Amino acid sequence: MALAPVVRDDFSAPFFDGTAAGRLMLRFSPSSGEWSEPAARFCSVTQADDLEWRESSGRGTLVTWTIKPGRTKDDVTTPDVVIGIVELEEGPWLSLWLPEADPSSLAEGAAVTVGFVQPEGSEHLPVASLA
Repeated sequence: MALAPVVRDDFSAPFFDGTAAGRLMLRFSPSSGEWSEPAARFCSVTQADDLEWRESSGRGTLVTWTIKPGRTKDDVTTPDVVIGIVELEEGPWLSLWLPEADPSSLAEGAAVTVGFVQPEGSEHLPVASLA
């Protein structure tokens, strides 16, 4: 699957610095002890605005998934793509591509780990694989 290039901005720079180093960065609120998704501006539980970047374990479980069917164009067929919703150990949910997943082997609650790919012209992006 060809992923569209993703470019950093000032807010996302710490996230992409982490992905380039093989680390999944999340937002953490010291006042509440709660974790939030990378795009969060406020704590997802308490709405506190004291979020800081912290490294995630990169482990989680598969909540659900969908299969985006491949397409045929000019006699070339692209493969099906599996996109999963992953609940990280820290709590936040992320939508991630599972590039090597066999759809028949997927199950709710399956353990996953986060890895990284770098599409041409893009920042490193998180993807998931079955653990």
